[in-house]
Amino acid sequence: MTTLSQTEARRFILRHQGLLNEHRFEGRQGVLDFVRKVGCVQFDPVDICGRSPDLTLLSRVKGFKAGHLQSLLYDSRELLDHFDKQLSIYHKADWQHFARLRQRLAGYERSNPQILQVRDQVLGLIEQEGPKNAAGLGIEGRADWCWASSSLARAALEKLYFEGELLIHSKKGTLKTYDLAQRILGETLHQAEEPHPDEEEHLAWWLLRRVRAVGLLWNRASDAFLGAPFWYKEAREKAFDRLIHEGRLQAVHVEGIKGPLYIASEDVPELEQSLALTVDENRCELIAPLDSFLWDRKLIKALFDFDYTWEIYTKPEKRIYGAYVLPILMGDQLVGRVEPVCERKKGVLTVRGLWWEEGVKPTAARRKALNRALNKLAKFNGCALESGV
Repeated sequence: MTTLSQTEARRFILRHQGLLNEHRFEGRQGVLDFVRKVGCVQFDPVDICGRSPDLTLLSRVKGFKAGHLQSLLYDSRELLDHFDKQLSIYHKADWQHFARLRQRLAGYERSNPQILQVRDQVLGLIEQEGPKNAAGLGIEGRADWCWASSSLARAALEKLYFEGELLIHSKKGTLKTYDLAQRILGETLHQAEEPHPDEEEHLAWWLLRRVRAVGLLWNRASDAFLGAPFWYKEAREKAFDRLIHEGRLQAVHVEGIKGPLYIASEDVPELEQSLALTVDENRCELIAPLDSFLWDRKLIKALFDFDYTWEIYTKPEKRIYGAYVLPILMGDQLVGRVEPVCERKKGVLTVRGLWWEEGVKPTAARRKALNRALNKLAKFNGCALESGV
């Protein structure tokens, strides 16, 4: 079993993620390349200083613009927004792998009697008239849907989206317009058979995908496994055993970490390359709350000695830092956290809070690097940085 120091493990994960030294991804093609590498980018609609997938890509893809992601999702349709690590963005070639997940989502029973009454009407309207949003359906009524009451039209569209009958055709802000999945995917991909002969093979494929999304993972309960059945111990251990037996996963020992971590066998050459790296301490990136790098926060604590909680759903009086705080990565260390807020009407990005980690000196070089990252974030949002740090 290969033994790594914690520094070596950190550097491999960061290089694997495209967060160490020179940028490995660039422009529109870089977005596509990164998504293919890690499998998916988790989505969340909250936009304080950019949505989570935009922030994830901004930290990795040189010259990234929001239009790159929009184009790949809604023009060329090389990417899809559907479910993997919760709601995610992934390459359309992976669509057939998630047939079993869509079947599980189709079993969501809430408001089913009401939705079933209008299901055929919704599909018929979209088939005959083209893409529709909730307002365009002309369906009245309310439904007890997901976490709150919703219009029946919206609930019906989202239920059909969960099932994979519909996909998102376009977005304008938070307004979603849906179309038939077969029109967006094309008949060949829409009708393609699910490639996994049984559930165990499917879970092994999915687990390997999650390991590759982070770089190194352990066989224990992890937020990296949310949304998949291997969150549960029995299913997870079967999938790990299968992948190890087939040689698709390899164990590594990291000094100071109890038990092995696992790496995809295809990523071992990248691990070997990372061991010889000299780190560029001047590169500074702001990390999105739902970034795949942070999916296992207990692992981040163990390797980086950095304790991070996304406090957006924490009551204000119980927050330690702020609602939308981004970890600050410099070189191969997480050195602090910052709360940037875009005031778009004023055209400025303000820093509401800045917290350096204990023992980290806010030197002139570190402040300069952080200001570069904040200026990049401001420019992405069409703002100016109100003042440096």
